[in-house]
Amino acid sequence: MWLKLVDVLECPRCLGRLTCVAEGRSPSGEIETGNLECQQCGKSYPVKGGIPRFVPEDNYAASFGYQWNRFRSQQIDSVNGTEISKKRFYSETGWTPDWLHGKWILDAGCGAGRFLDVASNNDCEVVGIDISNATDAARSTLVERKNVHLVQGSIYEMPFRQQAFDGCYSIGVIQHTPEPLRSVAALPRMIKAGGRIAVTIYERKPLTFLYSKYLLRPLTKRIDKTMLLRAIERSMRFLFPLTNVLFRVPLLNRVFAFAIPVANHVDEPALSSKQRYDWAILDTFDMLSPAYDQPQTEQEVTAALSGEGIIEISRLPNPGLNLVGRKS
Repeated sequence: MWLKLVDVLECPRCLGRLTCVAEGRSPSGEIETGNLECQQCGKSYPVKGGIPRFVPEDNYAASFGYQWNRFRSQQIDSVNGTEISKKRFYSETGWTPDWLHGKWILDAGCGAGRFLDVASNNDCEVVGIDISNATDAARSTLVERKNVHLVQGSIYEMPFRQQAFDGCYSIGVIQHTPEPLRSVAALPRMIKAGGRIAVTIYERKPLTFLYSKYLLRPLTKRIDKTMLLRAIERSMRFLFPLTNVLFRVPLLNRVFAFAIPVANHVDEPALSSKQRYDWAILDTFDMLSPAYDQPQTEQEVTAALSGEGIIEISRLPNPGLNLVGRKS
């Protein structure tokens, strides 16, 4: 943890000021262990592995911690040699490198740091928060970047000063929280007046819950995660070549993709066959394992953002429900 992170932190319990008591530092001077102590209520929060921890290790997002520590670098552009995450980040936020210059940016639900990797290539400070220990995976990949800050905490009790950030994005996360609209409403409070927000959420449509993954999830979300991953890895030996063919059949490809719960990215030319196979395992696990998967309608999310002072809300033409706006 870099000390400048303390400038945007506050106690999630009483909103008091936090001071850092460092115990161990890395050779570069980063705080590896210590405590953040609230000057108002006396609560103490540990810093472990260079990350402030504001929540217990065991929580509803444990599957994501397992997932991202198991597949920590697979979708990181700087590791896999593609620009898939870069293109998605700029497309789904609508931001530019010029706008990011000098800003403090919040990544709400950072996972293994897929979009932190992209955002931090700019001259800005980027803070990633995740309730799971996926933050450890993100740190292992991005530890050399002094403008990346990681926090393990809850979106419902974020340990940040209100209006501390110039921008906030949350890509593919909100639907996996217990109360998605409450999660959406929590984000604008972190943004300064005039600041920007971007969210991408699974969209709920009339036939959404007939999608094959939702028929399997009542079972798969309860299975031990190690066992589930092993089952997916074994079944992928025949499901991958099968979907390689079926997902390319003209006119029927969407029907097959709807009926077979496998994430085979047949339309992604930047991935090699081996990379696509690995992503199929990861993203299929990502579909079937989370405790929550609750798509939302555009009207619901727009109302939640508007209720917290977001104006000029517009929908971008990307997959899923991708909304952007500005804090009034």
